Amino acid sequence: MHIPQGTTQQLQLEHFAPALEEALRPSPDYDVARWLYVPNRYSEYRYILGTRGSCPLICVGINPSTAAPDALDPTLQSVERIALSNGYDSFLMFNVYAQRATRPDDMEPLCNPELHAENRKAFRYLLSLSDRPAVWAAWGNIIMKRAYLMDCMRDFLADGQAAGARWYTAGPLLKSGHPHHPLYLKRDTKLLDFDIDAYLRR
Repeated sequence: MHIPQGTTQQLQLEHFAPALEEALRPSPDYDVARWLYVPNRYSEYRYILGTRGSCPLICVGINPSTAAPDALDPTLQSVERIALSNGYDSFLMFNVYAQRATRPDDMEPLCNPELHAENRKAFRYLLSLSDRPAVWAAWGNIIMKRAYLMDCMRDFLADGQAAGARWYTAGPLLKSGHPHHPLYLKRDTKLLDFDIDAYLRR
């Protein structure tokens, strides 16, 4: 369980570029040839956690919890299973908002613009790893927990469009119109095309 220790605006944030540079160096804590973990230590926020491969699936959730390399939580275990069952050789977990909070209700009430800007840099980096990035929308109804989350997603839509990303959902949409959260999905759930532009214009 991770409960935020105040707001992220009270922190001295590590910018994405130097955090990535550090994450690409050897670590005594995990195998950097297998894992991409930015920042490469446990903190109040996380930009990226995933495995390395030539055909990755980018999964977009709402916000990180406690997962780390070699210590995936049930949500990320499900993400990895579904990515592999759909023909990808790796997964890259990204979040609409980078603040760690096991309970989404504990996310800060207002968006930290600096954190969001650095998180956008992380997303653009993930998009750059593929010629035609595959992005799985996987946030469930949790996106309604904070008003700023949809605004953040509109920025990520623009980044994805610039990179030629193709968006997917795992199975059909919920009755609410939101894409499924990964946690309780079967490992063989198929990815379906997702019109993210129409979704955000609702």
